[in-house]
Amino acid sequence: MSDVSATMDLRRRDAADKLRGRTRYTIDRYLPGMLHAAVLRAGLPSGRIIRLDTSRAARMPGVRAIVTASDAPGMIGIGIADHPLFARDVIRYDGEPLAAVAAVTLAQAQAALAAIDVEIEQLPAILTMAEALAPDARLVHPDWRGYEVLLEGGARAGNVAWEATVVRGDVDAAFARPDVEIVESFYRVGRQNHVAFEPRAVVASYEDGRFHIETSTQVPWSVRNATARALGVPASQVRVTVPPVGGGFGLKFDLAVEPFAALLARASGRPVRLVNSREDEMLTCLFRENADIRIRSAVTRDGEIVGREAVVLMDCGAYGGEQIFLTTMTAHTLGGNYRLGSVRMVSRAVYTNTAPNGAFRCCNGVYNTFALERHTDEIAARIGMNPLAFRRRNVLGDKDLGATGQVFEGDVLGPMLDRMDTLRDAAAPPPARTDGKLLGRATTVGTWFVFVGPSAATVNMNADGTATLVTSGVEIGSGSMMQSLPQIVASTLGIAPEQVIVRAADTDAAGYDVGVGGGRTTVSLGAASLSAAQEVRTKLLRIASEMIEAAPGDLVMRDGRIEIAGAPGSGRTVAEVATRAQALGGPVAGTGAFTGAGVPAMPGCVAGHFIDAIDIPVFAVHDCEVAVDPETGHVEVLSYRVVQDVGRALNPRAIHGQIQGGVVQGLGYALHEEVTIGSNGRVSQSGFETYRVPLALDVVPVEISLYEGAASVGPLGTKGAGEVPILNVGATVACAVANATGKRVQELPLTPPRVLELLLERKPGLALSHIAEVWADNLVRPHQWPWGHQRMPSKQSEAERPTWAPGA
Repeated sequence: MSDVSATMDLRRRDAADKLRGRTRYTIDRYLPGMLHAAVLRAGLPSGRIIRLDTSRAARMPGVRAIVTASDAPGMIGIGIADHPLFARDVIRYDGEPLAAVAAVTLAQAQAALAAIDVEIEQLPAILTMAEALAPDARLVHPDWRGYEVLLEGGARAGNVAWEATVVRGDVDAAFARPDVEIVESFYRVGRQNHVAFEPRAVVASYEDGRFHIETSTQVPWSVRNATARALGVPASQVRVTVPPVGGGFGLKFDLAVEPFAALLARASGRPVRLVNSREDEMLTCLFRENADIRIRSAVTRDGEIVGREAVVLMDCGAYGGEQIFLTTMTAHTLGGNYRLGSVRMVSRAVYTNTAPNGAFRCCNGVYNTFALERHTDEIAARIGMNPLAFRRRNVLGDKDLGATGQVFEGDVLGPMLDRMDTLRDAAAPPPARTDGKLLGRATTVGTWFVFVGPSAATVNMNADGTATLVTSGVEIGSGSMMQSLPQIVASTLGIAPEQVIVRAADTDAAGYDVGVGGGRTTVSLGAASLSAAQEVRTKLLRIASEMIEAAPGDLVMRDGRIEIAGAPGSGRTVAEVATRAQALGGPVAGTGAFTGAGVPAMPGCVAGHFIDAIDIPVFAVHDCEVAVDPETGHVEVLSYRVVQDVGRALNPRAIHGQIQGGVVQGLGYALHEEVTIGSNGRVSQSGFETYRVPLALDVVPVEISLYEGAASVGPLGTKGAGEVPILNVGATVACAVANATGKRVQELPLTPPRVLELLLERKPGLALSHIAEVWADNLVRPHQWPWGHQRMPSKQSEAERPTWAPGA
């Protein structure tokens, strides 16, 4: 394998078309005879459907089909099947679908929606987690015990959709030690909208008893399986193909509009196009969830963390969805970064009558890292230790135990902190300021992981010396499908990356894949592609050895030729060998598959987790300097630096782009972006006029250092690089603002009004007494947890729980 061709600054092959507007996304797809669809959504957060009459709407001009809950019998979900496609009898959030219409024009479809006769009895709404966890709270899902459980182990009760716990060591003994300081902190974050430029969109058709769904998604196989489940048909009746995707960030890591279009296509007998409006995207986006985080640590005076406890409450909205899975992340993010003598954590997904939340780049790691790093600074202040010295003393190193008991390999974070010191020391000192602004700097660390999961790939060798790569991978803008995967295949076959044709995702043509997200594309799909390419390589070398009359082991593949090692110009071209191989034995192809080996947790440590321990840890060190205007509360980021663990950088240029973009997106989370829910249960930000995203003038050039060499099971030693850049940003900015102002930063985003309140002390801090109602637990008696918490016993017996349905 040519090492040179596996590492290069490769230009994106799709860049020119995207810059010129020639790329055809799902929203650009049109089929002959295509109908246009619209969805009727509830206008209140909680209610009971008294009447839903579509007869008048069905007679409206141009209407060809109307579907409602009776047409979609299945329930979907992750961990729990709690989510109907349309509201059935009960409405659980403002914007919940009630019916869908397909008509000749979009205007006709929207007119038909207005003609649907709906009568709804309004019910009291649970809009906050404090209300949901109150002792006398009304249940968002009164019938939760009857839902099918798709994964065993998570506790459920009341308005708690799922609970995941980790317990390692004797935490009570750690907190009872006379030589420790006990530091307790509370943090709160709001929701964040993905604001992908391309809204969720689908074109569906129904022919010969099968559905064909063209959709903007990160997870074609999940869409296939979940659509089939919602419609009550075998998964083999659904084919999913994916055009280029105009941004995802986790928004498109779940089922969205696809089943509505599929149902309407079957009912009408014609292709159906359904595209969310920007308002639909803003109001019903699968937001990054709002959360409350409480941490308590027992630390010796010399800086050893002997015990840690934490409770994370995650608002999952009206349905469990991705939040069920994301409760797992807490053990690896809030329990990451540092050596812990003992640890006890609980992460709960809480039902409320609000729009469902979901996955977003680095998921709950972004706010858990914010909470953990702010808590770390508070610990250092309490014991009188320099924050950087405290971090150096405690960061995870070789043979250290993670929160779930897994053993980490190699010293990574320590050397990365050294690398950051070098970057800081080399920087020119900032000019002296005379404008009265408050200056602050902070350095933070972060732990993320590559979500591995199964992937498959096929490589077909073409007679002209090119190769076609067939996977279920999706290009969502990160460049992995256009850069890293072609590089891996090309380096194996001795051809140029431009000679690798990447086939668009098609569930009928490619094997199963979990989906594009979690930094897994280059690792999982890359490993499967490498395996497939190696099989092709072996076949070609065998034929070439006969043509050249040399042993396969003496041959090399490079620059489009197969030659005898050490004899440039000998041998044949790859095209000649491929042509000969096809003539002798038919098409030359290779297949590959990959899934993580699965790192075990310490027995008995975890419950309710989808991932007990992490196959590929990824670390990050961020540093920034800020200036805070005491007159306006405005926070200006003066400099930003990143040292990122990448394993091996196949394409440094692409990784730099991901880091720059991730930091800017993180600055939005840290300083500007917050979705709020009004007293009417509706999202208050319905468009770009009311939702503040980073603008061109907010972009800060990022100084980047890629840390290579940390162990990884990824192909060629790679780790995912696109997910982690956002991880530390909120934490780093918050710590820097705290250092600048001398105030206790407990909330994100740090908008000017919030910073002014902090400076003027007009708003009390998030003292524990102020949010006691959030932590009230009427489900169990206080027993083990210091704050009156223990692991909730499931109210459903093992005998009542159905077995897990793979792929459901």
